[in-house]
Amino acid sequence: MPMVGLEITLERIERMKIIKPNAEIMTQLNGAEIIKHIERCGRVCYKSEDKISDESAAKFIKSLIERGHESVLEHFSITAKFTVDRGVSHEIVRHRIASYSQESTRYCNYAKGEFDSEITVIEPFFLKPGTVGYERWKSACEEAEAAYFDLLNYGCTPQEARSVLPNSLKTELYMTANLREWRWFFRKRTAPDAHPQMREVAVPLLTALQTYIPGVFDDIVGCGIYGN
Repeated sequence: MPMVGLEITLERIERMKIIKPNAEIMTQLNGAEIIKHIERCGRVCYKSEDKISDESAAKFIKSLIERGHESVLEHFSITAKFTVDRGVSHEIVRHRIASYSQESTRYCNYAKGEFDSEITVIEPFFLKPGTVGYERWKSACEEAEAAYFDLLNYGCTPQEARSVLPNSLKTELYMTANLREWRWFFRKRTAPDAHPQMREVAVPLLTALQTYIPGVFDDIVGCGIYGN
């Protein structure tokens, strides 16, 4: 027997929102100033401040990385905002030398107006719209949305009803980490054997940071989302 409120839930199924994932740099970046700052911090180790020049920072940072003296890179941090599914977010927060703030399914009630009374899911790029696989994925998400609203109507709290939400549920996540940790993050999350949906956001983010901050990430070769 269907739960009370099923008709309302079915109406919401048609409104489930499907979006693409995204990663955005939230820190204002001046690459030239960042590498000069890193150089100033690092040269105190060797008392070689007298060698600082307008052109010395990039060469010094390259030397640090080649020698494995990456602790100096910890003197600058970057914040990025990820909009991904819950599965990808679980991989991101495994990088523990970082700070995180994430959309909470305990406190966010997707029946409320600020969420347009619907859930939002991340579209898997490896499933083509209109195919059997894509439609089955979409149907599963719609069924999960229906169950979520049924449980809310039944009297469950959001933190109780979330037990049926799909892995594809959209979540927003801020990550702040120093440059050394970001290097580790990109080595792991752009590698050919990383999850393809992880690479989908990590590779463009790496490319952007390679453009903004010369030298710090240049030795990391980000693969395409399929690892090639």
